[in-house]
Amino acid sequence: MKIFLYITDLIVPFMILGIVAYGVAKGVKVYDTFIQGAREGFLTVIRIMPTLIGLMVAVGILRASGFLDFLAEGIGRVTAGIGFPGELVPLSLVKMFSSSAATGLLLDLYKKFGTDSFIGLAASISMSCTETIFYTMSVYFMTAKITKTRYTLPGALLATIAGLAASVVLAGKM
Repeated sequence: MKIFLYITDLIVPFMILGIVAYGVAKGVKVYDTFIQGAREGFLTVIRIMPTLIGLMVAVGILRASGFLDFLAEGIGRVTAGIGFPGELVPLSLVKMFSSSAATGLLLDLYKKFGTDSFIGLAASISMSCTETIFYTMSVYFMTAKITKTRYTLPGALLATIAGLAASVVLAGKM
């Protein structure tokens, strides 16, 4: 079993070494290319910063105002009828916008219900089965300058619903 730990410790350094060696073998100025990529990445971060700040502030306001708790009670009554716990509603909604804010809600669920409870397990699984849809879409589409998203949002919402359903089913079997 320890062999896997050693292998995982070496994967990233060997990947970096392999990329650099391949670039040198192909005659690419590796350092100059790295600097150019880092510059472009930094400019991208500056361009998307207002969107990121807006998303974080909006999630913070919703959480601090108690609106998420109100929403959880309302939607939770409906979702409880289909087997989805109302306690997971705020986590599921916030995760679509911000993974870090969802992590805060996840820790709150752990404190209240425990990590090994059905709610704790379902929340853990749902965090890894779902994506920050709106964050990812806003950052990716803004960076790539895509204006027509077509079926991205409906597909992402369908995948999120499937992930949430899977998390409840899997947590129930554990």
